[in-house]
Amino acid sequence: MTILVTGGAGYIGSHMVLALRDAGEDVVVLDNLSTGVKSVIPEGVPLYVGDTGNETLTASILKWHKVDTIIHFAASVVVPDSVSNPLGYYKNNTSNTRSLLASAVATGVENFIFSSTAAVYGDVDMKPVSEDSPLRPMSPYGTSKLMTETMLADVAYAHGLHTVVLRYFNVAGADPQGRTGQSTPGATHLIKVAAETVVGKRPYMQIYGTDYPTPDGTCVRDYIHVTDLVAAHSCALNHLRDGGANTTVNCGYGRGYSVLEVIDAVKRAAGTDFEARLTGRRPGDPPSIVAGVDRIHETFSWQPRYGNLDTIVAHALAWERHLREKSS
Repeated sequence: MTILVTGGAGYIGSHMVLALRDAGEDVVVLDNLSTGVKSVIPEGVPLYVGDTGNETLTASILKWHKVDTIIHFAASVVVPDSVSNPLGYYKNNTSNTRSLLASAVATGVENFIFSSTAAVYGDVDMKPVSEDSPLRPMSPYGTSKLMTETMLADVAYAHGLHTVVLRYFNVAGADPQGRTGQSTPGATHLIKVAAETVVGKRPYMQIYGTDYPTPDGTCVRDYIHVTDLVAAHSCALNHLRDGGANTTVNCGYGRGYSVLEVIDAVKRAAGTDFEARLTGRRPGDPPSIVAGVDRIHETFSWQPRYGNLDTIVAHALAWERHLREKSS
């Protein structure tokens, strides 16, 4: 049987495709290439260019390739953009997933692994935050993902779909073998932006907010290496194949770093200084959010390998230098 990876030409999706191929799985990719990069798809992996909201297209892919599992990454992910363009986020993240689920049910797909987000929690009182914490998203991005989680649970109940929801914390880094990384133009991820500033792609970077109720006044986040995150998806796949129950798990390390701590780590890795300008808060950003990780370790045989900020930064910087050399 075959695994469909939606958004498989994107940042996290491309790492997932490589991991599945490395494991000998049959993989097919659906991506509209709005932020994805065709060149990161390994040779021999079929790529269909289109939207997950196109039910005719998705149903034909699922039937033709005898897909039994969908790993669904395709989404819009920039919190401030969702505040200014909520309808776009509800269309791409929620409505399109509804269409994908309709095709999955119609064609007998058995397993569905969904990439959700810590943004469903919002400004949390519990630190670290568990999967059972109140869900109070602060942005349309978070709400669009939460709506999809609810829809997925209802579909699973009604149609027997087997599901795992993975709530990502802050994903960073790049493939340790240098095969893929964050290539999206105009990406807003902190470590990506800092690495672009190091290599001269940006003249400076910005720090959004220095008056948060955190030790140094900047936002605190739990950064997870993209390769460890993909390994969690592989664990989720094995869990479902072994008959495991539907579940929702956080994906993080249970350790938070502030924006200033991350910038210092990038400067250490680069061996150089760069300009970071202070500016006001962005809408939709909670002060601090760190993953509670008991459930992922209790449910899966997940063994993260790159849970060190300096390692994450080093891999991200190596990829950014690769992109610079490739474009020069």
